[in-house]
Amino acid sequence: MFEMKWLYEIILIIYGLSLIGYFIDFIQHNRRANRIAFWLLSMVWIIQTAFLFNQVFIEKSFPVFTLYDGLYFYAWVLVSFSLIINKLFQIHFILFFTNLLGFFILLLYISTRAQEHMQGRGIQLVNEILITHVTLAIVSYGFFTISFLFSIMYITQYRFLKEKKGLRWMWRFGDLNRLDSYSFKAVTLGVPLLTIAIILGVVWAYVSNAEFYWFDLKTIGSILVLVVYVIYLVLRLVKGYQGKAISIYNTAAFLILLINFFLFNILSNFHF
Repeated sequence: MFEMKWLYEIILIIYGLSLIGYFIDFIQHNRRANRIAFWLLSMVWIIQTAFLFNQVFIEKSFPVFTLYDGLYFYAWVLVSFSLIINKLFQIHFILFFTNLLGFFILLLYISTRAQEHMQGRGIQLVNEILITHVTLAIVSYGFFTISFLFSIMYITQYRFLKEKKGLRWMWRFGDLNRLDSYSFKAVTLGVPLLTIAIILGVVWAYVSNAEFYWFDLKTIGSILVLVVYVIYLVLRLVKGYQGKAISIYNTAAFLILLINFFLFNILSNFHF
């Protein structure tokens, strides 16, 4: 069962990396990220298909007769459709969200199966999901912090250039376009990481039978932070906001992050 636990973890890691790659491609139209994400997802599909064949041809049981077996088959179907869509249609919007749903369903299946059939190893796997949830959330906050710092540098540099001050040393801040681009790329990495972290947290709470509160301030705050940064991406990509305007918004978004991290942690009944 030890090997099975590690195999489950490897599948989730590969799937999570694929999801991040598809998100980067969705936001930045990065073909290299798309190719890497496709091959990572293909690895997930191969492993899933091997499990499926084992259950159908060796165990003589088609995985649709119970709710949890149905979850596995559902996740396999979504991964299969994602690979087909990626190769034939190149519809990035549906591709990313199909994989996001597939990741959630596969994670729910693996967590539930581990808890019921792997005894102590299953409990360990579920606890590791909690650790991963917290780790990814903090790493995403790190990317948002870096993005905030680039935005502050952009605003400062912009003001110096406008007022023609600090000309001797402001070159250390870097080019305005580069600062704006780095800030955007940091948010692009932070958003999928926080999304996966929230999914892991929800699944962990469900599988471990913890007293999970949707209306807990920390839970609401984490979702609010995600929404705020998704709006940042919408403003930049759809509305065309760049430069000073989006940097000011990014600064305000970081203040919401700080409120969630410090104040909502104290007031939370679920988190600590």
